[in-house]
Amino acid sequence: MEIKYTKTSDSFTVYLDGELDECSASEARAILDRLIMDNINAKKFIFDLSEISFMDSTGIGLLIGRYKKVKQFDKPAYIRGANFATEKVIQLAGLYNIMPKF
Repeated sequence: MEIKYTKTSDSFTVYLDGELDECSASEARAILDRLIMDNINAKKFIFDLSEISFMDSTGIGLLIGRYKKVKQFDKPAYIRGANFATEKVIQLAGLYNIMPKF
């Protein structure tokens, strides 16, 4: 799992690359939590999943946890770029109900 980010005057975008599963979730969680807290002044947070090759329920849990973290500060969170397989997992979990597509 590789994590990159960009920030603009009003948004913070995290780019996730690789597999988002039980093997990578712990390290990804720690990195994302630090990035979120370091950039909590952003007006919105975008999680770009365009380079995710595999995601299971652990990935859903990781995204829900990060959603809850930014929501504590009244910041919106969005998902962008999910491929077909990742999109199916997101839809089945109902994740778009709390983190809309960007």
